[in-house]
Amino acid sequence: MSIATLENPAADTALSFDEIQAFLFAEARALDDRDWDTWLTFYHKDCPFWMPAWDDEDLLTEDPQNEMSLMYYPDRAGIEDRVFRIKTDRSSATSLPEPRTSHNISNIEVLSREGAEIRLRFNWHTLSYRYGETDQHWGTSFYTVSTGGAKPLITSKKVILKNDRIHHVIDVYHI
Repeated sequence: MSIATLENPAADTALSFDEIQAFLFAEARALDDRDWDTWLTFYHKDCPFWMPAWDDEDLLTEDPQNEMSLMYYPDRAGIEDRVFRIKTDRSSATSLPEPRTSHNISNIEVLSREGAEIRLRFNWHTLSYRYGETDQHWGTSFYTVSTGGAKPLITSKKVILKNDRIHHVIDVYHI
């Protein structure tokens, strides 16, 4: 199922669990395919994208404005800037060649539904291959998805990286 099949011309705000799952899988596939333009279409223009850092072994930072984050983009413009840098090799943090990735999603939970807003939690495991080496990252993500428009859009994204002892740069395609 592609994101096009999730377009919602009647603005029916109820997504089934299968449609939610297909939405998450389609976003992951866009990352695996390095289809950056499609990946960006999953995000609302005001969507914050945040990966807090571990303050110690048991506590995450709570304020992206005043505490350390592994990644923080306050809205889609920040995500678009990151994609621009990936596509044009204009960042020293860009992995070249880009790793081949496999995003795997499990334990999808609908935490709440309020009107056209769905709050989700799921686990993920990403394998990435580059220079003959395979790395893995895993964690839990929390999304808020709006279903009130022409198609579902992520309006908030928080990613908890569980294996944060990393030996190289971590980027949007690793999570």
